[in-house]
Amino acid sequence: MVRSLSNDTKGAGFAMDFIVQYGWVLWVALILVFVILELFTVNFIFLMLAVGSIGGLIAEVAGAPLWVQLIIAGLASLLLMFTIRPPLLRALKKGGDPARSNVDALIGQVGEVTTAFVDGVGHAKLANGETWTARLSTASGRPQLALGDKVIVLTIEGATAVVAPAERTTP
Repeated sequence: MVRSLSNDTKGAGFAMDFIVQYGWVLWVALILVFVILELFTVNFIFLMLAVGSIGGLIAEVAGAPLWVQLIIAGLASLLLMFTIRPPLLRALKKGGDPARSNVDALIGQVGEVTTAFVDGVGHAKLANGETWTARLSTASGRPQLALGDKVIVLTIEGATAVVAPAERTTP
């Protein structure tokens, strides 16, 4: 026997019946999507949305209407985002290696001029043993540096160390 679709099973009425009957499936699917997105971002926003959605799932299982489920999920997510997420982010960043590396480690290093600076450009051997092409900082006020003068690295621009004369201390 062939059944024809009645007006109750067409359109919005059918969709609402499906949501009411299988709402828990939609909540579980939404939670899984949020967890998968969190795995790719690791910023704890989608994790907070997933946990908030668990509140919506619990409200659905308890028989609450859809609008109550959405409010519970939204409020739980917001509450978690502003209370739990900040400490989680701090814990994630805690324990990172504070040592500077690569170019950042060169900033502030002392060096010695190995070739006299002509027009503000020369070479300097840094404390780590590397010899760099160096350019005198325009803020230093000295137009020339002589062989053996001490310099300090201010910044690195490409393959050139921008240096300034190091302060001489008298013993």
